[in-house]
Amino acid sequence: MQNPHSPRPADAQRGNWVDSIAPLWLRPYARLARWDRPIGFWLLFWPCAMALSLAANLSGRLDGGALLLCFIGAVAMRGAGCTFNDIVDARIDAQVTRTSGRPIPSGQVSRRKALIFLIGQSLVGLIVLIQFNTASVALGAASLVLVAIYPFMKRITWWPQLFLGLAFSWGALMGFSITEGRIGLPALLLYAGAILWTIGYDTIYALQDREDDALIGVKSTARLFGNHVRTIVGLFYAGTTLLWALAILATGGGPISFIGLLVAAGHLGWQVQTLAPDESANALARFKSNHVVGLVLSLGFALDALIA
Repeated sequence: MQNPHSPRPADAQRGNWVDSIAPLWLRPYARLARWDRPIGFWLLFWPCAMALSLAANLSGRLDGGALLLCFIGAVAMRGAGCTFNDIVDARIDAQVTRTSGRPIPSGQVSRRKALIFLIGQSLVGLIVLIQFNTASVALGAASLVLVAIYPFMKRITWWPQLFLGLAFSWGALMGFSITEGRIGLPALLLYAGAILWTIGYDTIYALQDREDDALIGVKSTARLFGNHVRTIVGLFYAGTTLLWALAILATGGGPISFIGLLVAAGHLGWQVQTLAPDESANALARFKSNHVVGLVLSLGFALDALIA
């Protein structure tokens, strides 16, 4: 069994709470759930927050309780998804420099204990889900199909980022279902935009592993796009901006929503313009900066609804 003081993962922030204050017995599990790398649960949460805030333009009410529940659910289900992914990918992770130190391939956590941990996190997600209306419970349960198949997509398609987008953007549908009890055109537009956004930012993330992925035969859009990665990511981000603008119009959103979208679009443009595809640190920084996009849009939509 490897020591819990094992080296900090390459994409974890130095001095994070897991490495500094978490009990030694908890650290391998915290790393398995990526609690030391919060960007993942934020990126899962933001489509929920954007949808709840944008839907408030239709309902006239921003549900703070639903926002809190969605955040808790995002942390739990992102952790469960990462745990499941690591169980499935343990052999691949052992061959990739960036992931070889993960808890399962490095021997810090056994597959059996990881499975128990997965079940525990999933139960937390279930408790959160059943707080919502029947339509949302059914919708949330349906997302598990995408969560289950995603880890296998890198083996059979060049577009695993698309399947991640389908799963990670599900909150855009959930937010409208929680608020409106149904999925209409605004929800579909927001969801489609979030899918393109996810493909863009996860392509940037995957740039870190292009060399290792090529050696072991793992597929990704980062490899598929090759030397055209900046241009193609830029096109995905342009599509994202257009679809989100249409979603704002479909809900009758006001100027603050469009100001938020303009700021977010400018940030996405900065990512593309300054991206250095062959520099891992550069790619990781631009990937993590997508937190700003979700935050700005959610605040803009929420302020617009509250003022209205």
